[in-house]
Amino acid sequence: MKGFKTDMEKDIIRQFCDIAGTDNVETDAPMNRYTTFRTGGPADCMVSPGTIEQIRQLLKICRENKIKYFVMGNGSNVIVRDSGYRGLIIRINKNFSGIRLEGEMITAQAGMMLSKVAAAASTAGLTGMEFASGIPGTLGGALGMNAGAYGGEMSQIVEWVKVMDQNGDLRTLSREELEYEYRNSRILKENYIALEAGIRLEKGDPDRIKQTTEELGNCRREKQPLEYPSAGSTFKRPAGSFAGKLIMDAGLAGRRVGDAQVSEKHCGFIINRGNATSGDILALMQEVKDIVYKKTGISLESEVKILD
Repeated sequence: MKGFKTDMEKDIIRQFCDIAGTDNVETDAPMNRYTTFRTGGPADCMVSPGTIEQIRQLLKICRENKIKYFVMGNGSNVIVRDSGYRGLIIRINKNFSGIRLEGEMITAQAGMMLSKVAAAASTAGLTGMEFASGIPGTLGGALGMNAGAYGGEMSQIVEWVKVMDQNGDLRTLSREELEYEYRNSRILKENYIALEAGIRLEKGDPDRIKQTTEELGNCRREKQPLEYPSAGSTFKRPAGSFAGKLIMDAGLAGRRVGDAQVSEKHCGFIINRGNATSGDILALMQEVKDIVYKKTGISLESEVKILD
């Protein structure tokens, strides 16, 4: 399927519009606008649902018509190939971003930016989520990959997550049932869609929470190449070491393929200096992996999802 051009495919687009509204359906969606790397070719179609039932109906159409789909939030951990994506992108974003606070519990929908959930916690004087204040993804993505920074991660604060399986069935998983690991969880392993989470925090000193958040923000700006498009840390942390240090020690700081570059500021980041293609980024990632393995015997594993 390419571009939903046949009569049957146009009928599917009409069904998507009936489900989510015409304003929330985009064909030939340019993925360089929807990923933080700012690269990638067009997806056949993108739909931004606003309710659980809409998500369920989208999955039903995909099953019945054998349409490939991918669930995406802010596109902060994704590389879309330059050839684009043949199928449906289900974008869980601001249309699906409700939040409520009750005591020390925050309940938020998966499309809310993680930084906004952290900001809501800070405003309410709740501590435990300061680490997430600068992570540029949605709550849903963070729940799946157990996102973390500066010694904190989602597994420390998540009490439960409501998920949908590929058949559209719902279930609520406790923290133990989520089987959290480093940058992994049952959500990813079983291809669940994270919908909503309960986050348990603690009452804290508002001034101290604000100070910690500001300190971590300053640390990010000082040590990370936030001025360039990227997907954050490109590689997972190998056991007993750090990807950025291995890359730096291999002499790869500043290494380039086209406009893709290993950041000289933080070698754990591959950045887009302006006109990089997804092909440039992927080629550079492979060079880095090959050279680090040759020098150290350590195989770096991508933290970024490659979508094609």
